[in-house]
Amino acid sequence: MAVQISPSILSADFAHLADDVAAIAGAADWVHVDVMDNHFVPNLTLGLPVVEALIKHSPLPLDCHLMIEDPDRWAPQYAEAGAGSVTIHAEAAKAPIRTLRTIRAAGARAGLGINPATAVEPYEDILGEIDMLLLMTVEPGFGGQRFLDVVLPKVRRAREMIKGRDLPVWLQVDGGVSAETIERCAEAGADVFVAGNAVYGADDPAEAVRALRARAERSAAGGATALAQG
Repeated sequence: MAVQISPSILSADFAHLADDVAAIAGAADWVHVDVMDNHFVPNLTLGLPVVEALIKHSPLPLDCHLMIEDPDRWAPQYAEAGAGSVTIHAEAAKAPIRTLRTIRAAGARAGLGINPATAVEPYEDILGEIDMLLLMTVEPGFGGQRFLDVVLPKVRRAREMIKGRDLPVWLQVDGGVSAETIERCAEAGADVFVAGNAVYGADDPAEAVRALRARAERSAAGGATALAQG
């Protein structure tokens, strides 16, 4: 599985988003955009107008993570605006299959997000409807939180579910991902990593991305070797 890094602009300077996105161009794979509505999560960030403006200036595809109520209504608009990936939360969606299919039909990758206390097993039967499964490794709502190790067993189970069905589903982790935690996530089976403070809190965001990628690739390679030998 190829490692991908998706820096979160939740930790960037909102007054200079285009510049902060340009700072990771050539190093990152995606730009992670946390959309929060102060209802599903206790924080208010940005919405569709900012995403539409950022799409025009971003050299990287946007990975839009919708932590909002009623994603069935709003998610398709992010895909139609040109986002490369749109993730809705299982806890908020009332018609997830229909919404995921609508996102795909609009030309974006469809993602399903799951909070730390939400079991992943009930969603095994709809893995074929998604392109990415996002497992939150903090409680959603704020950046800079401490990584929750208790989610790692769920990451492993999710990877086994995906592998068991032989599906090309990416497995993303979001929250507290840093140089200290990314190797554990990769070893558990994640292949897409959202990092906020670890990137935008560094003096050189692009170099921080490259360092995170190297750590994840090293750990993923070691895990694959151990699995083959076992």
